[in-house]
Amino acid sequence: MQLSDPVTAIRGIGDKTADSFRKLNILTVGDLVETYPRRYLGYSAPVKIAQAPELERVTISATVSTYVKVHKGPRYVLTTLSAEDGTGSVEMVWFNSPYLRSTFHKGDTFCFTGMIRRKGNRRVMEHPEFYTPYKYQDMQSVLQPIYPLTAGVTNNQLRKAILEIRPVIGQLPDPLPESLREKYGLLPKGQAVLAIHFPKDEETLRDAVRRLAFDEFYRFLSDVREMREENVSLTSSHVLTEESVAALKGFLAGLPYALTDGQANALSDVVKDMSGGMVMNRLIQGDVGCGKTIIAAAALFVNARSGYQGALMVPTEVLAMQHYRDLEQLFRPYKLRVELLTGSMSAKEKRAVHEGLRNGEVHVVVGTHALIQEKVEYRSLGLVVTDEQHRFGVRQRERLAEKGDLPHVLVMSATPIPRTLAIILYADLDISLITELPGGRKKILNCVVGTDYRPTAYQFIKKEVASGHQAYVICPKIEDAEGVELEAVTSYAENLREIYGTSVRVGTLHGKMKETEKQRILQDFSEGNIDVLVSTTVIEVGINNPNATVMMIENAERFGLAQLHQLRGRVGRGDAQSYCIFINCNRTEESAERLSVLEESNDGFHIAAEDLRLRGPGDFFGVRQSGDLMFRLADIYQHADVLRMAQEAVLNQEG
Repeated sequence: MQLSDPVTAIRGIGDKTADSFRKLNILTVGDLVETYPRRYLGYSAPVKIAQAPELERVTISATVSTYVKVHKGPRYVLTTLSAEDGTGSVEMVWFNSPYLRSTFHKGDTFCFTGMIRRKGNRRVMEHPEFYTPYKYQDMQSVLQPIYPLTAGVTNNQLRKAILEIRPVIGQLPDPLPESLREKYGLLPKGQAVLAIHFPKDEETLRDAVRRLAFDEFYRFLSDVREMREENVSLTSSHVLTEESVAALKGFLAGLPYALTDGQANALSDVVKDMSGGMVMNRLIQGDVGCGKTIIAAAALFVNARSGYQGALMVPTEVLAMQHYRDLEQLFRPYKLRVELLTGSMSAKEKRAVHEGLRNGEVHVVVGTHALIQEKVEYRSLGLVVTDEQHRFGVRQRERLAEKGDLPHVLVMSATPIPRTLAIILYADLDISLITELPGGRKKILNCVVGTDYRPTAYQFIKKEVASGHQAYVICPKIEDAEGVELEAVTSYAENLREIYGTSVRVGTLHGKMKETEKQRILQDFSEGNIDVLVSTTVIEVGINNPNATVMMIENAERFGLAQLHQLRGRVGRGDAQSYCIFINCNRTEESAERLSVLEESNDGFHIAAEDLRLRGPGDFFGVRQSGDLMFRLADIYQHADVLRMAQEAVLNQEG
């Protein structure tokens, strides 16, 4: 079997399963090999019911004390029983599993694993795993991989498919020379990938993650180095005219606010680069809400007034639409034509934009990856701006730049990366840093609370809505799933509607919606037709609604600090006081310490440094947390030491 073979070459995978796997971008055997677990479950020693903490994953050894009951409701078939161990009892509940009636009998002892919740005076464990005491002894030495899933694909299906290709994994070729592996103490490639899918213990898993993170960093930094060498001293054919630089002063004077010193300095760097006769490759790095977008707008303006076209590429269609509307309104008085280009547009709409770009009638185009498709041709592309660079690979950014004759490149990032790591990751770019926020912004007030604070939070949100403001509620998943104890957008929104009635209008937003539906919902939210938007992290980047004053994040302990800071940045964008409520569903000292960093500081770069310090050698039961889509497995925070190691290896390459 070859890595390039289709997944149907694997025993047990037919066309129907292959179609389901395609939703996870698993088309070949090689794709399956590189579908890494997103986390691992361990099995600890059982605890007594009286000592079992609530809202944490635990195992209890208990005896079935009642007969099994099966109840058919309007939405679920519920299977229930009670189990006790002499110190207390827990009610076990399974959804849509009536077949379990024949599994349990009164007097049988099982080990039940799950999360205990209190409902009234009852303690309940929903959809627990269960094992005989003998089987559970074996489970205590196992790390169970949990893979990314989609509709029609189960963890067990992926596990079985990967088991079938285990011999192929063991024979993977190793791109690193043995001398390099020995120098840095790295596992062979095949051994590392086997350990990722079939970990013997935590130490082996840690070594495997370390090796594969090194590979990703090494490839990335090699690309960066190559780009830097190619771009050094490249002469630009898109030099700004004196007239355009003079017009820029009028453009800035027409804004309803003055630039901060940081914004002015960053823009000065950009204008200097674009006027100097050499190709610009610059990163504008600044905290959430620091005003990077107006720097990009000013650069696109002065570029267009010099007779060149500009392209702004962003990671999502939602964000593309927002930037398009803002730029179109901003540039309309200057008769500069701005167009939108995204994958969901009709063929007719795309053709019209393509024609405008070819003949030069379109001065600025805003879009997603659609901007780098083969059909897109530019008459004179002078400036490429990419927003949230961490969402694009180096080569994707390069492909957009190749659409023109060595256009200037401006990159914007609000990802709070410690400067020591930013210098490594952005080695092909000159860096301008914006450290302060625009005037008039009030400091966001933060609080980290437990689940018992929810009723108070709901009332606080209702009060903010009554005063004319809006709120976000973030949940980590879209729908309720069996055995997953996380808050879900759909059921959470239903619950809020029941609580608020008609006094508060609740909307939902998540990644599985069609782009047109997302746009409609965000438009309704921005126009004030939705009071509370319950969403997944799809709103993490760039969404701007100055009227939103409350951000409430459920299961906050499940996110990295940098991502939580990005989410928090969706509020505090107007002149009203804003608030962020972090709901900590895991009351451990570790999660409390991590979240307290956000409670005490709104400085993204301080938070990034603390995130780096607190993560230590890495949490290998949740392999990636930074939300950085540039890598499959590597995490710039957890694996900062590996990143530095890979940089050293790249710098020491021959030639």
